[in-house]
Order: sequence, then C-alpha cells, then structure tokens
Amino acid sequence: MSVTALPPRRGYRSPKRNGPPRRRSSRDVLKGLLKTLGPGLITGASDDDPSGIGTYSQAGAQFGFGIGWTMLLTYPLMVAIQEISARIGRVTGHGIAGNVCRNFPAPTVWFLIVLLFIANTINIAADLGAMADSLKLLIGGPQFLYVVLFGTVSVLSQVFVEYKRYVFLLKWLTLSLFAYVITLAVVHLPWLEAAKGLLIPRLSLDGPFLTTLVAVFGTTISPYLFIWQSSQEAENKRIERKREQVEADTASQASELRRIRVDTQIGMAFSNVIAIAIIMTTAATLHAGGVTEIQSSAQAAAALKPLAGDLAELLFAIGLIGTGLLAIPVLAGSTAYAIGEGRKWPVGLSRPPRKAVAFYAVLALSGTLGIIINFTALDPIRALYWSAVVNGVLAAPVMVMLMVLVRSRAVMGRFVVRGWLYWLGWVSTALMALCTLAMAVNFAM
Repeated sequence: MSVTALPPRRGYRSPKRNGPPRRRSSRDVLKGLLKTLGPGLITGASDDDPSGIGTYSQAGAQFGFGIGWTMLLTYPLMVAIQEISARIGRVTGHGIAGNVCRNFPAPTVWFLIVLLFIANTINIAADLGAMADSLKLLIGGPQFLYVVLFGTVSVLSQVFVEYKRYVFLLKWLTLSLFAYVITLAVVHLPWLEAAKGLLIPRLSLDGPFLTTLVAVFGTTISPYLFIWQSSQEAENKRIERKREQVEADTASQASELRRIRVDTQIGMAFSNVIAIAIIMTTAATLHAGGVTEIQSSAQAAAALKPLAGDLAELLFAIGLIGTGLLAIPVLAGSTAYAIGEGRKWPVGLSRPPRKAVAFYAVLALSGTLGIIINFTALDPIRALYWSAVVNGVLAAPVMVMLMVLVRSRAVMGRFVVRGWLYWLGWVSTALMALCTLAMAVNFAM
C-alpha cells in the first residue's frame, strides 16, 4: 500500500531549514573580513612603505601639524583612482600595463614603464637601506648584511611561496603598521593644535612646501599602487574559475564591484590613518624639538629617542621593518607586472616560476638591483624622498590614460565607469598634474 505524503501544515516551520540563524562567532566575522579585504588592503598598507614613512616624517618635522590636512584631501582621491584601477583589472582580466599597451602608442607607454622601473628600483633600494638601518638601530651589527638578508627574503618569498599563502602573509604584515598608532599614543600630543592642522588647510607657494606637497601626493597616489591593485584583481579573476567571466552574471558583477569598493575604502583609510599618525608623531616631537631636517625614516626613529623615549624609537623602527617587508614585494611585483603585461608574457605570482620565467626574472632583477644600489656611491636614503617626487611626476600621465580606459566601451564593455567615481578620478588627476606643474615652475624660476 502506498502512502501519500501530506502537505505541511500552514505555519509549520522546519527546524532544520527555517530555525533561528546561527550566531556568527568573532572567528567567523574575522574570516569574512579577511576574505573581503585583499588587494585594496595590501595596496593601502604598502603605500606606507619606508619611502612613505620618510616622506611623512620629513613633512611633519619640517612643517609640523600644518601639513596634516593633506591626508584628508588625498583620501577620496586615492579611493577613486585605486577603485578605478581595480575595476579595470577585474573586468578585463588584464592589469593596467596590459590595457595601456593595447590602446596607446608603444613609445609613450614604454617611456613611462622605464621611468616606473627606475623609480621602483630606487624605491626598493631606499626601503632596504631604511630597514637595514632600523635593524642596526635595534640590535647593532653590519648594515650591509641586513640589506642582503631583507632583499633576498623578499625576492625568494615571491618566487617560491605559494600564492594564496603569500597573500595571506601580506595581509597579516599590515598589522605591523599599528606600531605607528601606538607610537602616537606614547608621545605628548597637543590635540587642539593637531586637530587644527588636520582640518584647516595651510598653503604656501615657496619651493620647499611645494616640493613636499608633491612628494606627499606622489607617495599616496603612486603608479606602482595602481598597477599592483589592478594586476592583483586580474590575477584573482584568472585563478577563481567560477568568476572567470564577470560579464556573464550581473548579480555576481555587482557583488564584485561592492567588494572592490569596500576593500579599497578600508585599505586607503588604513593607509591615511597611519600617515596621519606618523606626521603627528614627528610634528609633536621632532618639529617641536627644533629638528626640521630628516634624511631618512630610520633617522626619524633615532631622533625620537631623546625626545620621546626608548619605546617610541623601538615602535617606530619595528614598524619600518614590517612595512618594508610588505612594500618591497609590491614594488618589485608591480614592476614585473608592468613589463610582463607590456610584453604580453605569461605573468602572475600564482604561476609556477617555470611557466613565467621572464616575469619572475624581472621581479628578481628589480630586487637585486635594489640591493646593489646600497653598495654604490648613490645614496639610496636621500633618493628615498626624491623617488616619491618622481612618482608624483609620473602619476599624472598614467592617471590620464586610466581615465580614458575606463570610459572606453572597447575596454570596459558595459561596465564603463560613470558618475561621481569618474569625475572624482579626473579631480584626482587634475590636482596631481597641478602640483607637479607648480613644482616645475618653482624650480625654473
């Protein structure tokens, strides 16, 4: 005899399917956040590399709290240009360099890529020198050995550590930047004066101020950051097979764009909070103590000791080493992505070295040259500050190309960028160009 199943009673709730939702543990929340945060967080954190720390330290030492407002100004500009870069990578499956080389004259593109290679390599050299100086400050020993050690570890980890694990390590390295927030907490800070410097813009047309302004912009809005985040989004698209064709599913595309926006906003906010902490720390200690010339971020750490105590020096130096370990792979990686995509080589940190030999060769070359520069007559520590200025000069034409690409249907299809994001991207581009022009006019006079 067969039995016919009766329909469920009205109001019946299956305890298995419709029961009360399980409360998410703090561990689940942390896992979800780490999954959402990726290229944007790493990009934002790597923005505060030893080069950036040196620039912010010099700005705070030279101009005190009066330069702090630049961090609030740059935040929305950073968010706009980095989100645009990330969208290009996710939608097209190619990084910025790959798209630029397909849509602009080759001589112009390669001139910019060569400048990027030079600027990034000098930046790597300066970062390695600053990290080595910081470790020597903490434990003593030979500075040259630390340069080789840090450079070798950074290059080999990119080549031989499995991609997902490597990205996971980079995410955790971002925590080292909290050393600067703690440093700010241990120094005496005149909060009212600091708040005025942060909220009330103070402008000057003299050469040192304009140079510092361009250096700050060049550190926060830098071509290697565009290239890295765009290339990482393209990389993730390649390795996540279920998301390979973004255009095929409107719902998943909307979800991806939301993830990119949240990731970018949090990453850039993290970057600027750390920058504000560095500027305020050096303004409250070095500037207030009459120390207005800082040649390196390591020197800033050493100068903090007599003014703010051993703990401030220790935290500042630890932060330098941690952020250097995070930033050097991003610098070398962005160079390799730019050249590799420009040459249409197989690129990507997720590829085994044997399947992307040229890509990894460029990455290793950039890191190796960074080590070698530390043993030449060129002072990489002084070059640290000026590499930020070079990046500021280089950024404007790259940003113009970005803005043309995101408006092109041939590149972005139905996902062209419109509205406030598009116009804010142009505002960012215009302000960067204006700062660079003002500096050039001042030097010519």
